[in-house]
Amino acid sequence: QVQLVESGGGLVQAGGSLRLSCAASGRTFSSYAVGWFRQAPGKEREFVGRISSGGGRTDYADSVKGRFTISRDNAKDTGYLTMNGLKPEDTAVYYCALTSIYGAKFYNYWGKGTQVTVSS
Repeated sequence: QVQLVESGGGLVQAGGSLRLSCAASGRTFSSYAVGWFRQAPGKEREFVGRISSGGGRTDYADSVKGRFTISRDNAKDTGYLTMNGLKPEDTAVYYCALTSIYGAKFYNYWGKGTQVTVSS
């Protein structure tokens, strides 16, 4: 089993920045790709972006491309989502998840999420 804990969420003004962390414990973090997702009130969960197990490949949703950056530090078993130029529409609960296959829709493990609120 792998446990994931997100942190770093909070309240920020539009145009501001936050960095979310996803700390993993349990099995080998470096074996998994990391995905980030978000869910706004009344909306379905949506894909934000992902990073391959070694960190050499990333993909982003069009809505965050150029503003968000995903990274990871396998030595610390932690993934990161750096968010710049935040907009009110970025308000959501953000989740990290792990998958053994980069690009797969199925994710093996999920965190409980961290709230991000962007005020206008």
